[in-house]
Amino acid sequence: MVAVVDSSANSNIGDQLNSGVNESNLLSENGTISRNNSGCGYVSSTTKTMTYEPPVSCTTFNILAPIYKRVDQKNQSLRESNFRAVWHSRNQKILNWLLHERSSIICLQEFWVDNEELVHMYQQRLGDAGYVTFQLARTNNRGDGLLTAVLKDHLTILNYRELLFNDCGDRVAQLLHVQLAFPFSQNRKGNAQQEFLLVNTHLLFPHDSCLSVARLHQVYKILQHVEQYQRENKLNNASILLCGDWNGSKRGQVYKFLRSQGFVSSYDIAHQYTDSDADSHRWVSHRNHRGNICGVDFILLCNPNKSRKPLKKSWAEAVFGLIKYQLQKASIENNAFVFLKPGDHENFLTYSAFCEALRQVNLIGLPYGLTSKETKDLWMQADINGNGVVEYEEFKRRVWNSECAELREENCSERTKDSENDIEEEAIGFNVKNAVLFPREAEKGMWPENYTLSDHARLTAVFSPVRMKCSQRGTSM
Repeated sequence: MVAVVDSSANSNIGDQLNSGVNESNLLSENGTISRNNSGCGYVSSTTKTMTYEPPVSCTTFNILAPIYKRVDQKNQSLRESNFRAVWHSRNQKILNWLLHERSSIICLQEFWVDNEELVHMYQQRLGDAGYVTFQLARTNNRGDGLLTAVLKDHLTILNYRELLFNDCGDRVAQLLHVQLAFPFSQNRKGNAQQEFLLVNTHLLFPHDSCLSVARLHQVYKILQHVEQYQRENKLNNASILLCGDWNGSKRGQVYKFLRSQGFVSSYDIAHQYTDSDADSHRWVSHRNHRGNICGVDFILLCNPNKSRKPLKKSWAEAVFGLIKYQLQKASIENNAFVFLKPGDHENFLTYSAFCEALRQVNLIGLPYGLTSKETKDLWMQADINGNGVVEYEEFKRRVWNSECAELREENCSERTKDSENDIEEEAIGFNVKNAVLFPREAEKGMWPENYTLSDHARLTAVFSPVRMKCSQRGTSM
């Protein structure tokens, strides 16, 4: 169960923010990131006149909390937190980079919330630079947490909520409801929502493959809460940015789950990479404690004109994909159905045999596994004809061949004739203009030995607001 804390009444947002804009400098005309006093920006090279749309830039960075940073390979218990001068200097350098880049949004993970000096340092320097900050500690006094900073000149914060997962990893998430702080010239009718939702989170590390269910749970909870917030605030046509350290690559079920919900990786869009295996290793963003390098940090975008499956269906497909992976891992890919069915003579799968198989691959029977209700819901989706058993063809269709497939982007207005209830609305979405990783070697799939700011790369993406038409067919949430 997710505990939700609505902090809009306690954060004095109105007193902290203003809607002024400071975009006096001309930025790069080729759509690339340019750093100046007003942050990352762009001027479209296709614009014939010098009309300027201020960009929205976002940086996500796991800054490696000093309580986790090892300083002696021979003594793994010795951490950077024991040496004030070291962690203080490193974090000052991190702040220098963040303030030099001056993104509209900064999402940090592994922020050392338990150290008052470090917290004050970030709050003061970011505050002096025009940011309003929100921090959230992980539950059960883990010591670290999240920090999200928003540049007041670029965005106005309308609401802020905290999501406490209360799970085995004590993970949390931040949800911000924000609005563009400048008039949008493409918004001709003036009635398009200039608001979007922002999430900052840090998912559980998959120390064991059994934790894959817990990681899917965390994403499911985030998306459930986002959908609920959209319903409550009539924001079905609002774009969504999901930022953070996802502790999983593009090949994992978490990423596939999010893709099935219409989200795209801003870095991959900017560099025209696909979800193919060939492109999955082109860039990295993390060297973990095992010495492996992988791409786990994402800024994921879902525009309002993006097709999305019903959330519950996407969740089931993600879990079915996980079941398939675990069966393949157990080297029973070729005879998986035989492994699952109750006897040699039956050609069907019973619910009890299904549960027993899930238990053998550690997907149920553990505190962080599937609940009995979730298991039953999965069974009902696998039993297509509802006869109480799953035949071989049903197994192939629902379980073995089920995957969180990418949905094509479509103009929702094309669907308005399908139903009399469709209402065409104008919305503000985002185009990905550029995205960069630092250190730059990470963009080539390499990790430099002399990089010491963190064990993660810093990812920054630049978005341009665009007007788009969508048909709102009630809700499928």
